[in-house]
Amino acid sequence: MSRKEFVTLLENNIWTLDRLADKLRLDRSEATGYPRQLLSILVRLHNGGRAKLKDIARREHVSTPNLCAAFRKLEHDGLVVRTTDDEDRRNTWYCVSPRGAELSIRAMELFRDGAEKIFANISKDDEKRLTEALRTLNSVLENVELNNE
Repeated sequence: MSRKEFVTLLENNIWTLDRLADKLRLDRSEATGYPRQLLSILVRLHNGGRAKLKDIARREHVSTPNLCAAFRKLEHDGLVVRTTDDEDRRNTWYCVSPRGAELSIRAMELFRDGAEKIFANISKDDEKRLTEALRTLNSVLENVELNNE
């Protein structure tokens, strides 16, 4: 296999996974009443722990002003808590509230339920092959991530 073929396969898989993720996000959005971007930000914050706004903006590929508006909504709804850094008052930390954690957990459950429905009809052989391929992919990607920090 050539590097070009590898990159093409990677690209195709990313697009396929993105389409599946879009469907799963839409299902979660309908069930929770929150737009997918807000829900995605909340779930990532829940999984990653407290973070500074600039770091969240970089991770989410969203401008800081747009993210500020999203966090105002999340904070207003009691889903996130904002605190000022005691050592550097210019920095603001965000973390999920208990209510935000509950919604994040619910959204992740909906994601898992949706994924199970999407893959419910694949054969046991295909499920086994796909599971092994995903294990390999996760392992390789973790190494790539560690080597590119």
